Amino acid sequence: MDLRPRRTLLYLPASNARAIEKARTLPADSVILDLEDAVAPEMKPAAREAAVAAVGGDFGGSEVGIRVNGFGTDWVEADFAAAARSKAAFVVVPKVDGPEQAAKAVALAGGKPLLAMVETPRGVQQVDAIADVPGVAGLIAGFADLTKDLRARPGADRLPLLYAASRIVLAARASGILAFDGVFTAIGDDAGLERETRQAVELGFDGKTCIHPAQLDSVNRLFAPSPDEVAHARGLIDAHRLAMAEGKAVATFKGKMVEVLHVVEAERTLKIAELIGELGGLAEKAVEFATE
Repeated sequence: MDLRPRRTLLYLPASNARAIEKARTLPADSVILDLEDAVAPEMKPAAREAAVAAVGGDFGGSEVGIRVNGFGTDWVEADFAAAARSKAAFVVVPKVDGPEQAAKAVALAGGKPLLAMVETPRGVQQVDAIADVPGVAGLIAGFADLTKDLRARPGADRLPLLYAASRIVLAARASGILAFDGVFTAIGDDAGLERETRQAVELGFDGKTCIHPAQLDSVNRLFAPSPDEVAHARGLIDAHRLAMAEGKAVATFKGKMVEVLHVVEAERTLKIAELIGELGGLAEKAVEFATE
């Protein structure tokens, strides 16, 4: 699977021309031009045309995708047709409830990689099968809608949502695809954003969806390997190589046994850090999602 960093996925209303122009200079790894929640019904046809026009432009290297309206709405067919013929790098589909719906979305997307939003109780129940559908390149947690459907009252620890979050990550890992955390809606609460993003990193998500440019720097930083993590990875790899060169059966580093699985994870950490360093924020190049 492609290791290209996808730490931040920034939602932008496709009907907001000013926001789209600003996004061309923002350090988002990916930009999602939204045709769904952020666009009023009367604005959806114009937003669709604007999204198709925008994705062909320069976004400073950020990947650009389109979120279509969901199945059962009046706009879904036209949205998929427009996204399929556009230059969008991927298509985001809301409220995917099962594998049949996911497969239909993949077909309508015209071969573009699909990010399936898991934001209903049925979607959580079916997430393993959704992740296994060929063409689904990643899963996005939609916790706002899920919270409503569950009638849950999550606090800062998001305790009622942790089961669903772990199900999403497990399904993604089992299928070799990506997993993204939901949005943090309290714009301006920097401490809350940092706390929630750290939790997303701990859970194993690849990145986090964002709803405001002010959230990008914090999320990018927290999803990147820290200098200490990079130094630890290098030391672990060197210790393993030295032990193997000396013919030792077991390698240790900082008092702990080093197995091949630790080396693989350390090499992954270094590769991600290298890519982030090479790409350098706005210099990051757009690439297509890869699925196994």
